[in-house]
Amino acid sequence: MNQTLIIVPTVNERENLPRVAQKLLSLPVAVDLLVVDGNSSDGTGKIADELAAKHPQIHVLHETKKSGLGRAYLAGFQWALEKNYEFIFEMDSDFSHDPDEIPNFLKAAENADLVLGSRYSGGVRVLNWPLKRLLLSRCAGIYVWLITGMTVTDPTGGYKCFHRRALQAIELDAVKSDGYSFQIEMTHRLWREGFTIAEVPIIFTERIAGASKITRGIIIEAFWMVWWLWLQNGCRRWPRVK
Repeated sequence: MNQTLIIVPTVNERENLPRVAQKLLSLPVAVDLLVVDGNSSDGTGKIADELAAKHPQIHVLHETKKSGLGRAYLAGFQWALEKNYEFIFEMDSDFSHDPDEIPNFLKAAENADLVLGSRYSGGVRVLNWPLKRLLLSRCAGIYVWLITGMTVTDPTGGYKCFHRRALQAIELDAVKSDGYSFQIEMTHRLWREGFTIAEVPIIFTERIAGASKITRGIIIEAFWMVWWLWLQNGCRRWPRVK
């Protein structure tokens, strides 16, 4: 078993999963892969099982129904902590998150509890997005900062590396949200308790296969979740612990 685990949630990603698994296993750093499949209807779960049978570094969790991005990651986090991994990643399965950035994350994680892959640190690094989607993402980051005071450049980003101690400090069963708001909530829970957060610049490329999972409901949930986080932090716009 390696120290680093990459958690990849999948729903109907049969085109992307074999390619991303091959890429992860060929990295210059040793990693394990956990596929959390949300009861895919296109056979992604079966493909994941076949990959796991061939490669001891690949593991699979099967959800009985599609429960959402946040629930998939929480299941993966629980599994990772039980297996004693030290560095635990969130990563999309569609190559919008470049696996070649993983060594950079691990280097930053030597001095941080959470490493965020930022699309906006030092400039905009997004390829093939329509202007409406880009504006939504940037405005969401500004909105999070205005309400919560959390000073990260990309709070809705989903490419992250958690140190084991950071996940252990979060009461995972109490995490309420999904989608965009899940990413915001996980970061805010650590930020408000004074954990060290680092950002590494990444290039985000829109998926080339499959379909985006963002919905109107995900956006509405994120809008209200930001206010709930502000209340949870005692209406502060700064961490409880500095």
